Amino acid sequence: MLKIAVILGSIREGRFGPAVANWLLDHLHERDDMSADLIDLAETPLPTVLPVLGQPPASQEDRDLLAAVSPRLAAADAFVIVTPEYNHSFPAALKNAIDWHGVEWQAKPVAFVSYGAFSAGLRAVEQLRLVLAELHAVTLRDSVGLQHPWAQFDGDGKALDPAVDAASKVMLDRLAWWAHALREARTARPYTV
Repeated sequence: MLKIAVILGSIREGRFGPAVANWLLDHLHERDDMSADLIDLAETPLPTVLPVLGQPPASQEDRDLLAAVSPRLAAADAFVIVTPEYNHSFPAALKNAIDWHGVEWQAKPVAFVSYGAFSAGLRAVEQLRLVLAELHAVTLRDSVGLQHPWAQFDGDGKALDPAVDAASKVMLDRLAWWAHALREARTARPYTV
């Protein structure tokens, strides 16, 4: 069973992200090869002031906030980042969560579900690929981009366009392949930086 951490990157009031994340979680729950752990950054805020490079957080409060997220990222075999596009990029809370962690990302696959008005959030994804490459994560080519997401789902949270569900299946199938391959590789030969 692969452990998939689903990271919901938006913390904005009135956000649409939970609807997108719940749709994705429905797909993950249908699979018999994956278990999902939703890390909602609005519910698990992280400190916003980073310590001196290489040093632990100074305050107990910061350590407690990290304790709610860091072990879950470390336990994950793979990640799916659910992100909107804000000003042609991704949310600051998501960058903060990425920056607080290093080894948790290394040699693990990352898939994306993005959403936005005309761009479907794809500019946010392209920027995330650059950031995650620096952390030695492996980003997947196959992703899901939702243009005008508020019009993509019915009242029960189901996608109106079957192509959206088909894209999620392809993405999760690819994620499973990479998660198994990289987990086996990390087991045979630990990844070091």
